[in-house]
Amino acid sequence: MIEFFSEDIEYAPQTTNELVNWITTVVENERHIVGDINFIYCSNSYLLNINQTYLGRHTYTDIITFDQSTRTNVIAGDIYISIDQIRSNASKYQESFDKELKRVMVHGILHLLGYNDKSVEEQQEMSKKEEAYLSL
Repeated sequence: MIEFFSEDIEYAPQTTNELVNWITTVVENERHIVGDINFIYCSNSYLLNINQTYLGRHTYTDIITFDQSTRTNVIAGDIYISIDQIRSNASKYQESFDKELKRVMVHGILHLLGYNDKSVEEQQEMSKKEEAYLSL
């Protein structure tokens, strides 16, 4: 089940059914099953606190994904997204807010699917996947 929450901000996606269908398609295209996936929208400061507390990093970020998967081929997890950072990135990259939000959402899903972005090669693979799934 895919659910949407907000912490310390007022934000809710307007097209939750469309997003659920899109995310489900992405997961199924990767030959996995949707488990319990929570998207938690928050502020920069909220996500910075999570970054410091759980990852020991003292930088702002747009997304943090916590994998909660316990069964093979079933993805589950909590995906925290800073709406502040999405707005900033959309402006910086001259992209619409909605497209930037979807890019970050699918980035989190790709992490739950086992993709990483530590090396340049991994970043390139994730970027290609993001672009492909954004076109669905």
